[in-house]
Amino acid sequence: MPFIENEMKLDFKDVLIRPKRSSLASRSQVSIEREYTFPNSKQTWSGVPIVAANMDTIGSFEVAAVLASRKCLTAIHKHYTVEQWRAFAEGPGKDIMTYIAVSTGILQRDMEKLAEILKAVPTVKMVCIDVANGYSESFVQCIRDVRKTYPELTIMAGNVVTKEMTEELIFSGADIIKVGIGPGSVCTTRKQTGVGYPQLSAVMECADAAHGLGGRIISDGGCTCPGDVCKAFGAGGDFVMLGGMLAGHQECAGEVVEQNGEYFKVFYGMSSDTAMKKHAGGVAEYRSSEGKTVKVPYRGPIDETIRDLHGGLRSACTYVGAATLKELPKRTTFIRVTQQLNNVFTEPTKVNPTVMLPPDAKRQKTEGSMGGC
Repeated sequence: MPFIENEMKLDFKDVLIRPKRSSLASRSQVSIEREYTFPNSKQTWSGVPIVAANMDTIGSFEVAAVLASRKCLTAIHKHYTVEQWRAFAEGPGKDIMTYIAVSTGILQRDMEKLAEILKAVPTVKMVCIDVANGYSESFVQCIRDVRKTYPELTIMAGNVVTKEMTEELIFSGADIIKVGIGPGSVCTTRKQTGVGYPQLSAVMECADAAHGLGGRIISDGGCTCPGDVCKAFGAGGDFVMLGGMLAGHQECAGEVVEQNGEYFKVFYGMSSDTAMKKHAGGVAEYRSSEGKTVKVPYRGPIDETIRDLHGGLRSACTYVGAATLKELPKRTTFIRVTQQLNNVFTEPTKVNPTVMLPPDAKRQKTEGSMGGC
């Protein structure tokens, strides 16, 4: 029989964080670094727990190099070759492997490629086992197999949105559970299937389950601004994974497209027509596309966006009196709201809106102006 749960479930847009008395005099006093020892791998990691998503336009080696300089993680997408991994690890990635995770699916060919990468680059200590539906028995069995084969490898795995499956994955050998079904900016799973869970409630419930077993979670998807990232951490997320918020930058994969004098980069979900045509030859007969393809205004270097995220996170901590990111969930009280933003003045109405030009366009503009002198 169908069953209806009547308890209200909430998303980031449904709440704000209530400010509290604080003894902090400046945002500079806040530490946003965390240190975790994982329950199954027994490995320890420290850094800023923001993760670039393992999408092929986001989880690139170029993005990883910049994020590592800010002590943030990147889940590298699974479409790089073993040779590309080796070249990266011996070159620009040599000193940043602490902030790198290799991504994989669960098919036999995925496991074989993972083994090749780990053999070629033994400094990789973290793997992201990624499927859209983390509720399948084959996914759980894959985690058990990877744990048995690589006992000291830190495993992040998902995606799920409920307590019982969070616990199941940790019992099966995962260390960090990716939480989120359908909240992403280019994900259409909820539209195509009717399946999902409001992200704030999913994070709170899965964090409670994971922390009871010594595990950790990643809030994956649904963040549209730095404030949402702060809410995800306040709700108990140990890491926050970002895709759309990092799209459109210089370091992201893909060509810059010019249209009517404006510049864009293409961004798409990994279950979209675009991704499946690129990596699988098209959408299989038995499935549908569960992602969109969009053009994102070119945003320049990604470092400025990361710096802005860090600043917002420190500021949120000062508003609630948290001297460290670790304290933020303990100091967070959410209030239900009907509106959180004033949208009277939007980007087009700014007096001096910022227009970012890609390096090639800047060079052409400069050469053109010099030619007219």
